Amino acid sequence: MVIRAFAVFGLFIALGCGNSSRTGVEGQSAEVQPDTLITPSETKNILFFGNSLTAGMGLESQMLAFPGIIQHWIDSLELPYRVINAGLSGETSAAGNERIDWLLNEKIDIFVLELGANDGLRGIPTEETQKNLQHIVDKVTAKYPDCKLVLTGMMVPPSMGGDYGKAFTTIFPTLAKKNNMAYVPFLLEGVAGESKLNQSDGIHPTAEGHQILAENVWKVLKPLL
Repeated sequence: MVIRAFAVFGLFIALGCGNSSRTGVEGQSAEVQPDTLITPSETKNILFFGNSLTAGMGLESQMLAFPGIIQHWIDSLELPYRVINAGLSGETSAAGNERIDWLLNEKIDIFVLELGANDGLRGIPTEETQKNLQHIVDKVTAKYPDCKLVLTGMMVPPSMGGDYGKAFTTIFPTLAKKNNMAYVPFLLEGVAGESKLNQSDGIHPTAEGHQILAENVWKVLKPLL
């Protein structure tokens, strides 16, 4: 399944993700009674930091990308968290390491790191990717020591070669273990290579695909809230 998925996935991250809409991520959240309203000072921030997957490139609304779907679920449960979508299409780990600094000017309580796939598609040495991702984590924890960390795993297509693919895949569980990060083994599980969950070009997930991405992340993120 993974091999077939990545035969299609080759250009996916470099170009972006999804379009269309999904009824399941629309509509009103549960009514909040006045005495249960959360004040701004009580609200905590979840920063989703990633590439086009996080950004939701190609969707009608950023709220249809998986971070936006997760915000909807959070609101429905009346949890005091605000999602900040800091996805940028085409982002590499090196560029992310440069960009993260100014994003940390606002207090972050949970940090979700979704980067590295563009490195893999460009054949960037895995040691460099791992070093850049570690620098990003170090910057977050240096400024906010109590911040909870989440890492999403990724793979590269078979065309990148078996040795490279194995080394690349190993980056993510290694980082998660080293930094005590909650870990999503494969962000695109159940979506990559599934034509009905991707746009007509076969490489961009639809909003239905993002619903599954959100579910993959929610399993790991929800216990941290």
